[in-house]
Amino acid sequence: MAGQGSAAKRYRQSERRRLRNRVVRSRVRSSIRKFLVAVEDQNRDTASEQLKTVTTLLDSAAGKGVYHQNTAARTKSRLTRKLNAMQ
Repeated sequence: MAGQGSAAKRYRQSERRRLRNRVVRSRVRSSIRKFLVAVEDQNRDTASEQLKTVTTLLDSAAGKGVYHQNTAARTKSRLTRKLNAMQ
C-alpha cells in the first residue's frame, strides 16, 4: 500500500476507475460477441441492430477514455466490413 497520503488517494482513485472501466469493457465485448453470433447465423437484421449498439458503446467508451479513439474507430470499421460482407 502507499506510504504517503497523496499516493494513497491516487491508489483509491485508480482502483475506482479500474472497476468502472472493467464494466464498460465487459459491456462492449459482450455486445461485440452478440454481433458476431448474428453474423455467423446470417441474420442480417439482428446483426444490423447489434452493430448500432456496438457503435454506441464504443463511442461512449472512447469518450470516457476506456478505449483510444483510433481503437474504437478501427473496431467499428472491421465490424462494419463483416456486416457488409454478409451479402
